[in-house]
Amino acid sequence: MNLTKVFSRSIATSPERQQEADADYTIVQRVQAGDVAAFDLLMLKYRERVFGVVYNLTSNREDTADLTQDAFIKAFQAINRFNGQSSFFTWLYKIAVYTTLTHLRRNRLRNFFSLEKLNEEEAGSKILEQVADKNTADKDTYLHELQEKLNEAMQKLSIRHRTVITLYEIDGLSHTEIAQIMDCSEGTVRSRLHYAKQFLQGELNQYLR
Repeated sequence: MNLTKVFSRSIATSPERQQEADADYTIVQRVQAGDVAAFDLLMLKYRERVFGVVYNLTSNREDTADLTQDAFIKAFQAINRFNGQSSFFTWLYKIAVYTTLTHLRRNRLRNFFSLEKLNEEEAGSKILEQVADKNTADKDTYLHELQEKLNEAMQKLSIRHRTVITLYEIDGLSHTEIAQIMDCSEGTVRSRLHYAKQFLQGELNQYLR
């Protein structure tokens, strides 16, 4: 089974990312200059994406809502320290990830992945093929069992490995962006990603036999 078919990814090209970063920095400078209301533009733009990355780490909507709010509050409080060396998007994600990881370590939450991120257009996915072949009752049972299997597999990974594969495979961040968020080298990101994908591949293959 090709693990990439289990995850949904959408990565913008570098020019698009740069244009987005420049536009965001213009808004940030307005906030830094005293236009506090301009921060709402950044919240509206990134709220769903931040919610998504947090939810993929916690699998708990109530906690995700609180952590997303906390991340934006922290970003607003620290906005004057943002100097544009990275994109606002990366800077905000770093705050959200660290806020979430602190919460996970403190509360020892156990679920880190959601089947809601399966790409239903990937007809070649063995998982989705099996789901499609089942009747409604069996499908619900199968999805529940698969959810548990995925959670169990993710639990066996370290928090760093879970975070890397979530940011890359589900949220579509580049190796460079993840390295900035995780404060490590791109080589470390690739290594952690390779290990996590190989591990999950093995876990899911055993289940799908």
